[in-house]
Amino acid sequence: QVRPVESGGGLVQAGDSMRLSCVASGHLFSTYAMGWFRQAPGKEREFVAAIGEIPRDTDYEDSVKGRFTISRDNAKNAVYLQMSSLKPEDTAVYYCAAGTSIHNILMVATQSLYDYWGQGTQVTVSS
Repeated sequence: QVRPVESGGGLVQAGDSMRLSCVASGHLFSTYAMGWFRQAPGKEREFVAAIGEIPRDTDYEDSVKGRFTISRDNAKNAVYLQMSSLKPEDTAVYYCAAGTSIHNILMVATQSLYDYWGQGTQVTVSS
């Protein structure tokens, strides 16, 4: 069973950078689409970024384009979210998710297609 585990959250100031990591079990990790989602207080969970089986296939939510970068290291069963120029509105619980049946980059933003979810890590950006 695939069990994503996130790490790297914390408290930073606006303008700072932070990297989130997610390690997922499973010997087929390289075939999974991996996504990052976030949920702010009082809001629904939303898509942030995703990466397909092919590392160059990535997708980002508009508000994070140019500031966040998603990458993967299949040798470590890991996916990363490098966040820069952080803003207070980026404050949320960030979740890592694995999509074992997502093979089209056009589908990676759809939450319901992800099979496994991590517990989340809190990111707080102070102004």
